Amino acid sequence: MRILRTLHTIRFLKPRQVVWQVRHRLTRPPCADVRPAPPLRVRRGEWVEPVAKPVSMTGPDCFRFLNQNGRIASAEEWNKPGVPKLWLYNLHYFDDLTADRWRDRLQWHNALISRWIGENPPGTGNGWEPYPISLRTVNWIKWILAGNEPLIGMADSLAAQVRLLYARPEYHLMGNHIWANGKALLFAGVFFDGSEAEQWRRKGLKILRTELTEQVLEDGGHFERSPMYHAIFLEDLLDLTNLYHAYGLVPEEVWECAISVMRTWLEVMSHPDGEITLFNDAAFGVAPDWRQLDAYALRLGLGEKTHAPCSLTRFPESGYIRCEIGDAVLFVDVAAIGPDYIPGHAHADTLSFELSLFGHRVIVDSGTSTYEKDAERQRQRGTAAHNTVTVDREDSSEVWGGFRVARRARPFDLKTREDPRELTVSCAHDGYRRLPGKPVHHRKWRLKANQLQIIDRVEGRFREAVARCHFHPDIEVALALDGVGTAKMPGGKCFQFRIIKGAPRIVDSTYHPEFNVSLPCRCLEIVLQNREAELFFTWD
Repeated sequence: MRILRTLHTIRFLKPRQVVWQVRHRLTRPPCADVRPAPPLRVRRGEWVEPVAKPVSMTGPDCFRFLNQNGRIASAEEWNKPGVPKLWLYNLHYFDDLTADRWRDRLQWHNALISRWIGENPPGTGNGWEPYPISLRTVNWIKWILAGNEPLIGMADSLAAQVRLLYARPEYHLMGNHIWANGKALLFAGVFFDGSEAEQWRRKGLKILRTELTEQVLEDGGHFERSPMYHAIFLEDLLDLTNLYHAYGLVPEEVWECAISVMRTWLEVMSHPDGEITLFNDAAFGVAPDWRQLDAYALRLGLGEKTHAPCSLTRFPESGYIRCEIGDAVLFVDVAAIGPDYIPGHAHADTLSFELSLFGHRVIVDSGTSTYEKDAERQRQRGTAAHNTVTVDREDSSEVWGGFRVARRARPFDLKTREDPRELTVSCAHDGYRRLPGKPVHHRKWRLKANQLQIIDRVEGRFREAVARCHFHPDIEVALALDGVGTAKMPGGKCFQFRIIKGAPRIVDSTYHPEFNVSLPCRCLEIVLQNREAELFFTWD
């Protein structure tokens, strides 16, 4: 079974991916080149204030990343065993250098930079892996561009880090990793001067040109179908534009085009509360929201967005749909799980949805709280953690191993209809056709001014199919014996739900809006009867 699952996973990889994976495993990282750094380039423009990161440095040697506190009191603790890898990665990013009120912590930052240089010998530890190098390089350069003088040894350390990155970009991982590598190389290539810096600049620009075409879809969505990674990518493009302006360079024309469509996509795919939808790997507090990025774009002189709001917005390439009537905003996931060759941030959530009423989230994706390769990560990626249908307790796409997907669901037969009183979306997927009875899930959403109807139908042979709706933790839910439920929102507003077909029950579940956050919530489960379930939400 494991061998079959692995084969179904690797058959989607690109040949060059396999080559780079083999090469990465068979070759040793190069030794760090600690020659003196090239000279710094003379700036010819102004550096514009970027988006401020959340504060993560709580003391001279104390940090809070991903809602977990830690202390780095000695050199060994930069790579402390037993600490989650993602927490240690964040430690090496140096995001606090560009965080809110960073000037108040300037002495801490000076000492921390000096500590990192002294306590992380060239080429050793987590901090010298290509991805942390990439993010730290950009943060150190942004800190200097904000008006800080480079510390003793800082430029030489930067150059050594970039040389290692230049020799070992993450072609084997691709996706957001290779994009971050390209951004760092371009930042360094513009920040430094001379022939070596020009090599960094050219390589970084080559990577970015290739990946921009690959990763930004025609409708403006990011190809991994994660609103969080979309926002990170958009911030990167704004940072690159800022860098070019600061040195009197003309930004690539394609950057401005991508920024424009990505700004629109992100705003449309955000709830009325301003935060992103939580489809696939997504969490609050990691990337800026659309309002922060919009303000950054305006500071860079990129102008207002030009799209006109509409009742039904369909993103055909990324596969998401937003429907809005009156007090209701519905987000529908009819997307492929992501690029076939890099589905690491995908969840088995095909035909899931989220719903806001009166400006508040009421039906929520359960979110992402961990990247650890454990049972909880597997559960959060599984279909039962989303607002869609499980068949025979299987996942619609075979997620496994933390960041792997074997056989995956393909949406088909998508139809939308829009009229002044009703918006309709219908779609099906084939993710369960791998099962013996070859079941196929069909779903229809019908949204009116005060009503949402959801109709599920599963064709083929199966033992049990269950539809789920996860309520936001703030929603108080009660279900009567006649299948009629009430839900009370903060502030006293209520809505009702009624099951026409299917056997309903309310069960306990959890909601994970941020990393390392798990909040208790309630989940409506509907066991399909005669292959169907029908659910109505109503509100005044």
